[in-house]
Amino acid sequence: MSLLGKHLGNTAAGKYVFFVAAPVALVPPTRVGDSPREAILVARYLFADEAGCFTFNRNQNVSRYFIICTVTTNDLKVGDALHNLRHQLVWERAQIGDFFHATEEKQAIRDRVFKTILEHDFEIQATVCEKAKAQPQVRADKARFYKYPWFYHLKHGIAPHIPENSQLLVTTASLGTKKERLTFTNSLDDVLSQTVRGAKWVVDFRPSQTDPCLQLADYCAWAVQRKWERNDLASYDLVRDRISYEYELWKHGKTLYY
Repeated sequence: MSLLGKHLGNTAAGKYVFFVAAPVALVPPTRVGDSPREAILVARYLFADEAGCFTFNRNQNVSRYFIICTVTTNDLKVGDALHNLRHQLVWERAQIGDFFHATEEKQAIRDRVFKTILEHDFEIQATVCEKAKAQPQVRADKARFYKYPWFYHLKHGIAPHIPENSQLLVTTASLGTKKERLTFTNSLDDVLSQTVRGAKWVVDFRPSQTDPCLQLADYCAWAVQRKWERNDLASYDLVRDRISYEYELWKHGKTLYY
């Protein structure tokens, strides 16, 4: 995928840099208008997953970063392909879990999944938060912390590429308790209302095992997380040219709060 350009800007949290990727086989019904800008990314489907935890300390097995990762696509063919891959792996008597989950998969299975998804069109957006730089009021509770990176993610990584009078189905992997999921849903609804203008949208929280496209988002989030947490670029390099936006939210922050 070639890159059409690099965009620079500023937010209250600092500078951001993102790349706008060349158009990739857009489905005709989803194309809106004749402007090249509108044709760059017309997202009908957005699938989201998070990498990292809501624990704020430096104990062992606690993530340094919290990452919002989204995948945008104009169709669901990649989900069908993952569904078919699972059937093929079952016939091969491969050792697989109940659904594709990058953290738990053996490398041979990961290789098959990455090979399959890269045969399809999608783009990746990621917002990366170094948790120790989050001010105490930002991390006062999980919902507030969750909402903060989502706002900047949608405002700069997604909303500029959503044409007016379009429809966007936002499906995100569920997390937390039932009460927390309701709070997260309300938080995401709120930031969507603040950032996505002139388009219709709806939010669906569901377990990753219920939707293969959420498993796609899981794999992409895992690849981005490996880069940031371990400086491991093996999987990241596979999807690097699919990344249209990657932003470290508190890159210029100097204060560590724990």
